[in-house]
Amino acid sequence: MVMLDCAAAERRIRPHVIETPVVRSDSLSALSGAEVYLKLENLQETGSFKPRGATHKLLSLTTPAQAKRGVVAASSGGNHALAVAAAAARLGIAAEVFVPSAIDPAQREKIERLGAKVTLVGGDPLLAEQTARREGERSGREYASPYNDPAVIAGQGTIGVELLRQLLRLDAVFVAVGGGGLIGGIGTHLKAASPTTEIVGCWPRNSPALYECLRAGRVIQVEEQPTLSVSTAGGLEDEAITLPLCRKVIDRSVLVSEEEILEALRGLYREDGQLVEGAAGVPVAAFRQVATDYANKTVAIVLCGANVSPAIAAMITAS
Repeated sequence: MVMLDCAAAERRIRPHVIETPVVRSDSLSALSGAEVYLKLENLQETGSFKPRGATHKLLSLTTPAQAKRGVVAASSGGNHALAVAAAAARLGIAAEVFVPSAIDPAQREKIERLGAKVTLVGGDPLLAEQTARREGERSGREYASPYNDPAVIAGQGTIGVELLRQLLRLDAVFVAVGGGGLIGGIGTHLKAASPTTEIVGCWPRNSPALYECLRAGRVIQVEEQPTLSVSTAGGLEDEAITLPLCRKVIDRSVLVSEEEILEALRGLYREDGQLVEGAAGVPVAAFRQVATDYANKTVAIVLCGANVSPAIAAMITAS
């Protein structure tokens, strides 16, 4: 069993990350009859929640020799790579990140400006993870997984610590799911500290890898289609610790279409003033789909990132 102490992780990373605000969404509250709050991880350093897990992982390196050798990391949409690069630069640790060759060029440039070496890997995003892990083992460098690591998951779970500090009541939280580190961490903390809070996992219908693995009860290969939610795309490593973790903490699952994601992104932009990436639109789209179930409840929706490509931004802001 994976042991996570998200409260301890929160204390450890507090000097290094932003405690992001929660803001009430008047439009989503009116739609549902609930009190709906947006957790603005899009305002986190590097534009996503990822610095939480990356920073906690790097702070968890146990010896100076580990830190001196440096770290390797992998990322599907580039957010984890960007976070590792930023945390490594702050802590004086060398970093190499492996990303899919289809990564947005703007993301790649941001990573390189922070001083990390970027290595492109063709094919499914999972191949970047597998390549990075092998390279870490070969070179003796620590591998910072985007989700398959207890220190990373505990870091992501610090969002749950903050939510309970920021909201007097929390009946449900909606979270986009990729590899499961974000919802696994948040869910683990809330199940211990606020057991009545419902944990809702949200997937693009085009990219439901972990959802299908949960249904199968094991890691399986899942065929995926292109999605606006680039940051949650890709399969799971065979020994993903997030599979049993998410089976334990997720209470409800909602799948959304690409049309629903785009409409949610446009609503966030027009009604809430938040221009965010596709993955952040997924839990909003999921909430809109089941909104009437949450009348008279208090709901948090995690807006996981702001790193939207120019092409998708144009789709969102088009009149």
